[in-house]
Amino acid sequence: MKFDLTCSIALSREADELKEELDKFLNKLEIDAELKWEFRGDKLLMRIISDKRRSHEWALRIYKQLSIFFGKHKVGVRGIHLDEYEIEIEIEKEPLKEISIPFASIKFEGKIVKIRIVDKEEEFLRENYVDRIIRLVKEKVEAQYYEGKKEYWQLIWQSEEKKPVWNKDPSEEMQRRGWIKLLGKGKWFYFPPAAAIMRAMEEIAIKEVILPLGFKEIIQPMHVAFDTWIKTGHLEGMAGEIYYVCEPKSREAEEWEKFVDLLKIKRSVEEEELMKNLKVPKAGVCYAQCPNIYSALAGKTIAEEDLPLLLFDRSTPSDRYEAGGKHGIERVDEFHRIEIVYIGTKEQLLDIKEKLIDKYKHVFDNILDLEWRMAKVTPFYLQQAGLFEEEDEIKGTIDFEAYLPYKGDRSKEWLEIQNISIVGDKYTKAFNIKSQHSQLWSGCSGIGLERWMVAFLAQKGMKPEKWPPSFKKYLSTLPDMPTFL
Repeated sequence: MKFDLTCSIALSREADELKEELDKFLNKLEIDAELKWEFRGDKLLMRIISDKRRSHEWALRIYKQLSIFFGKHKVGVRGIHLDEYEIEIEIEKEPLKEISIPFASIKFEGKIVKIRIVDKEEEFLRENYVDRIIRLVKEKVEAQYYEGKKEYWQLIWQSEEKKPVWNKDPSEEMQRRGWIKLLGKGKWFYFPPAAAIMRAMEEIAIKEVILPLGFKEIIQPMHVAFDTWIKTGHLEGMAGEIYYVCEPKSREAEEWEKFVDLLKIKRSVEEEELMKNLKVPKAGVCYAQCPNIYSALAGKTIAEEDLPLLLFDRSTPSDRYEAGGKHGIERVDEFHRIEIVYIGTKEQLLDIKEKLIDKYKHVFDNILDLEWRMAKVTPFYLQQAGLFEEEDEIKGTIDFEAYLPYKGDRSKEWLEIQNISIVGDKYTKAFNIKSQHSQLWSGCSGIGLERWMVAFLAQKGMKPEKWPPSFKKYLSTLPDMPTFL
């Protein structure tokens, strides 16, 4: 490991007369690195070579002391500049292919990485960009060993096989009957029969799972700020799946006049003219409902008597850009979900997890009468990040999956219809959510209403008279479709 930094400190004037005194001052500093320096006009040039503490850390420490030194001699210090930085580190695995990193050139020699950075301003040093570049190099190399692999999956429990009443695709059948209509990419309109089924699923989830366990409802905006997603990791992990939101630069009619004129003439949107009138995005449409919940709690201290904090949201649709693999209403760009968030001690979260499992089991067995299973999953990108381990019995995710008869093969044709996760202190730390005494963890559980509906209709068909009596307590008949001439 080697850090070789050349930097320059801008002064308010030339200060050659201070050379001897500065030499004595620097020699008194406890610096565990090789330091070379010289005056060059109104700048102080420093070269810091270290095989232990990173040179940019030494540079900032020395810079702080130099501000005091020069201040006593009526010489202003006007900033520090990174001239050239050569870093050499060893990583655990050799890269499988070349990588590129912003702000730096990268060269590999086996497991040795050589990083070169030139001509950067003070912010680059102060905002810790260098350490993040080093970490990013390691992450990218590690990621190469996970590309193409499937997530970790371990079966926990599976119901008995149940004979389906038919083998048709419910999405295709609903389209044929006119119950649903595609409005744009992966976005559906639900006519009364389909809407009634979806609302029945929502009512079951609320009355049979959520309210009996003491969860309280919140309502949140559908836009999520970039700062929130940076803290949760969504913006770096899901950047290519987010729908971004642009505000108009102005709402004044004259600013939009040309765009509107072109629209009236061409009857289509002139995209180049539109982009001139939009601000750069600073937010996106809801990807998952939990980030805004954590953001609303940021910096708060929760009273011990209110733990665990149990919240849920059903107000906000989620949008995710699906490049491929869309199918019916089960894999879409926009979907409706109930998001359950729980914050408390480790012991409280384990208790909530078990209670949620029991409630879901009751719904799937006794109300929907599904063939379903539970599996412990750890996506490989989370394993790589070190967030979860397969053997971790506390943190992790449980997926609930239902068999889809219309796809045939019972050994592999299962659809994830919801999950339960415990993520430890990842988000409570990121948003500085505390209690009076306890260490707080958090978790979430997402109930996909489209997924519940697809699983139910795929196994039980679309004729209410064939539905389980326990479900018909929530929906016994379907509203009529409008008559279209």
